[in-house]
Amino acid sequence: MRTSNAEKKMELTSLLLYITIFFSALLVLILFSDGDLTLMLVERFGKRLSSVKGQVYWIVGASSGIGEYLAYELVANGAKVVLSGRRENELQKVQAQCLIIGKKAGLSETDILLLPVDVTKLELHQQYFDAVLKHFGTLDVLVNNAGRSQRAEWMNIDIRVDKDLFEGNVFGLLNLSRTVIPHFLAKKKGQIAVTSSVCGKVGAPCSASYNATKHALHGYFETLRAELTCRGILVTMLCPGPVFSDLLSACATDTYGQVQFRTQLAYCVCNLFSFLYV
Repeated sequence: MRTSNAEKKMELTSLLLYITIFFSALLVLILFSDGDLTLMLVERFGKRLSSVKGQVYWIVGASSGIGEYLAYELVANGAKVVLSGRRENELQKVQAQCLIIGKKAGLSETDILLLPVDVTKLELHQQYFDAVLKHFGTLDVLVNNAGRSQRAEWMNIDIRVDKDLFEGNVFGLLNLSRTVIPHFLAKKKGQIAVTSSVCGKVGAPCSASYNATKHALHGYFETLRAELTCRGILVTMLCPGPVFSDLLSACATDTYGQVQFRTQLAYCVCNLFSFLYV
């Protein structure tokens, strides 16, 4: 018995309706989530945060913002942490809070190391890493979270701003990672997490230099991921949207050397711990 044209049209209409409903529901789910589809799947089906217990995390850029609150999340789940950054006074505050939180997870003062670091001083990177190994004997995850922001129209950016941002946001993180990777290869296990941005995926107006550094990070570290995937080393790119932090209050502006303090509303980032589950 042949199917009539009317029945075929009805079947096609029903199929299109089901597809529309499916993608509409998926869109609504993503809009009301705090991450993309990949993060949602990892969050639901990945390992528990408790799996970080006893592991050593080196957070470079831990004095505020994402790095600061990542440290709190890690110690709350029993991870040992190295807190690094240039602002030692701010790091001391983070360390004190980590001690309060970490004690509930069974951590002691020796499990939270404060290590001031300037990523632009490439010649000191091995010395920094040696201090981590001397204290903990190992390292499991390097979190490259250091960096500066920038605000200016493309035509008004001094070339020195471009160079300065690449020194700290890109070259410093590359060299530090190259310092750590031999240790990971020797133990055949390790992870490098890099805080990028949605600006590393698409361009955004009035922050060309910052956007360019984030695009560069993807180029370097996605290549590294391809080279190390079969050798037990994981490379994870974190791409949050706008986050209100001290990064905005110390950004390079259209006048070189000038620091402009800004206050702006932004969304809070809650689930940037996907690299913990990979």
